[in-house]
Amino acid sequence: MKNITSYIEENKDKFLNELIELLKIPSISADSAYKKDVLLTADMVKTRLEEAGCDSVEICETDGNPIVYGEKIIDKALPTVLVYGHYDVQPADPMELWDSPPFEPVIKTTELHPEGAIFARGACDDKGQMYMHVKALEYMTSTNQLPCNVKFMIEGEEEVGSINLASFVKNNHEKLKNDIILISDTGMIAKDVPSITTGLRGLSYVEVEVSGPNRDLHSGLYGGAVANPINVLSKMIASLHDENNHITIPGFYDKVEELSKEERAEMAKAPFNLEAYKKSLNIKNVYGENGYTTNERNSIRPTLDVNGIWGGYIGEGAKTVIASKAFAKISMRLVPNQDWKEITELFQNHFESIAPEAVTVKVKPHHGGQGYVTPIDNIGYQAAAMAYEDTFGKAPIPQRGGGSIPIVALFEEELQSKTILMGFGLDSDAIHSPNEHYGIWNYLKGIETIPMFYKHFSELSK
Repeated sequence: MKNITSYIEENKDKFLNELIELLKIPSISADSAYKKDVLLTADMVKTRLEEAGCDSVEICETDGNPIVYGEKIIDKALPTVLVYGHYDVQPADPMELWDSPPFEPVIKTTELHPEGAIFARGACDDKGQMYMHVKALEYMTSTNQLPCNVKFMIEGEEEVGSINLASFVKNNHEKLKNDIILISDTGMIAKDVPSITTGLRGLSYVEVEVSGPNRDLHSGLYGGAVANPINVLSKMIASLHDENNHITIPGFYDKVEELSKEERAEMAKAPFNLEAYKKSLNIKNVYGENGYTTNERNSIRPTLDVNGIWGGYIGEGAKTVIASKAFAKISMRLVPNQDWKEITELFQNHFESIAPEAVTVKVKPHHGGQGYVTPIDNIGYQAAAMAYEDTFGKAPIPQRGGGSIPIVALFEEELQSKTILMGFGLDSDAIHSPNEHYGIWNYLKGIETIPMFYKHFSELSK
């Protein structure tokens, strides 16, 4: 019977070409102009799941973008794995910073990826990682080696907060019933240092608007006499951190989980080269909350960041105006025990309270989600660790992740299932940024490792 490495070698070109076709479609969920492309991507995912061996695949309509659901049930007495992923992608802006068009995938070699990497929006987040699971299923079904039942739930709104997935999950408990949930939408420490993400930060995302005069004004005639919303907004945002980069919103840290010295010491064992980190980002030094290391700042501590700010004239040349309005988009990454709705309310109350009387402030909540921590003593984690050992030759390191997958906490609440985060991306993959890419080695290594998880989970479930 053909083993996984032989199967991958024989089908490598097909695996790459199929992923490239998927990456060509601009399935941007944040922009309604791409709605047809989103639907086209859902159709392609459905077709690929059918070709991979799912007995039943359907496109489930929602109030927004559809969810692709598929399943391969070989014996109801066997354990069931639910695979979650998403087919939508982030906007590609700013386009001028891409070395190649974001939806014209190209394979290029890099110092880190001498075997090549696919450059395209969604290459790593999450089309490439999601598609590993489709190809892993194909291997297991075509060689008659699938040891358990598999269900797929691939959505199209993750990048805008999984707006409609919550109601879908709540209304489909029986359809989604499982013994473990498997997700590849995270990363690992390095190509030679496998790791399993054991925690995710929560998220609160808001948009703020500061309004001043009823129209744009001449900055010579009115400057100094009328509040400039851009100036005011800049001051308000600057006040959200103190001199120690501590967030100043009252009550923001009240429920923050403080890790023990022992837990922080375990985290510190993960290999990390500060100079290489700075070099990869072309920065002079790191920056953040005093009293914490770089890896702690981006995983176990909450943050507040401005994701976009605009107002007034930004075209070529000069136009001397005081803008009528100024805007910003702000995200807060949260740690376990921080409730995203409570944090959103704290932000809104504080932001409105610090506004001078000369302007009007509106805070518009967008979306959010809870943080999540999965224990490492359950059989799902153990099966994942054994799978990585099989294919990497070494045990993976558990690590907390800095990103957010808001729906994971809901999965546990609604489906009473633990989630295992088997990511194969790298920090250098530039997800959400220009020149996003995913190493071919990582893509194929994921396809090789996932079947091992099914094998070990099924054996440990007996």
